[in-house]
Amino acid sequence: MAGVADRAMREICKEFGAAYVVGELTSSKGMMYSDKKTAALLQVADTERPMAVQLFGSEPEVMALAAQKAMAYHPDIIDINMGCPAPKVAGNGGGAALMKNPKLAGEIVKAVCRAVPVPVTCKFRKGWDEDSVNAVEFAQICEENGASALTIHGRTRRQMYAPSADWDIIRRVKEAVSVPVIGNGDVTDAESALAMYRQTGCDLVMVGRAAYGNPWIFRQIEAYLTQGILLPGPQLEERLCVMRRHITLLCRYKGEYTGMREARKHISWYVKGLRGAASLRVMAGKVSSLSDLSLLEQEIRRLQKDAQET
Repeated sequence: MAGVADRAMREICKEFGAAYVVGELTSSKGMMYSDKKTAALLQVADTERPMAVQLFGSEPEVMALAAQKAMAYHPDIIDINMGCPAPKVAGNGGGAALMKNPKLAGEIVKAVCRAVPVPVTCKFRKGWDEDSVNAVEFAQICEENGASALTIHGRTRRQMYAPSADWDIIRRVKEAVSVPVIGNGDVTDAESALAMYRQTGCDLVMVGRAAYGNPWIFRQIEAYLTQGILLPGPQLEERLCVMRRHITLLCRYKGEYTGMREARKHISWYVKGLRGAASLRVMAGKVSSLSDLSLLEQEIRRLQKDAQET
């Protein structure tokens, strides 16, 4: 979710019913240099709460100092990422690489827990690869060292994001610890959210990539879990209204130049499934201003109207 789950995205998801949001992956070492980009990743708005800032790193002392610095932004939770598979993270000993060193992971959790007054949580994977599936042991070590909750993604680092997530490992982690467990992996709609709850017994389900251009998923999950109702997807005008609001927030928080360039990927996700989506993605790759967005919206309406008339 790095580069996606920024403040604008989180606020939109909260508006549609997300119970809890987690910030973008932030380097503990980067925080030691007071990097302006790093500071932007740690911003917490009251409209987002409860919200966690997410840190990664491989040195207990540095992680503890970073967590202390993060408290200046008043997060509700400090989340330690021990599951990111990206080479630039895992290749430097952070993220999923910690799955290969549970002892060090435990030391990091303990150091961070001692450093901050808020709950500390951990996100990790099934294991490093299929020959070293150690999520249950890893979860217990995190709990023993003070973690208040755990998020488990049902794939190994080597699997990245395919094939299907192993929900059974989430169930086994849930049965092995006493702290809340959040399940992650292949929750793509309301029905799969309920299926994960039933199969794993987890306390919450985490939605990641399925929310790209689709914040309505949280509203749909809530309705299905509480009322058994499968809500339909948004009508075109609602889709466009939310897309514009999302992009307007991006521009407000980052300036129009940066906001519109980051908006390009979001537009591509918002138009998924629409008539002419391929050509719309090409247009999305060229937008540079809110005026360009208005022209794109006109083209979206035209294409959908033509589709209805044919």
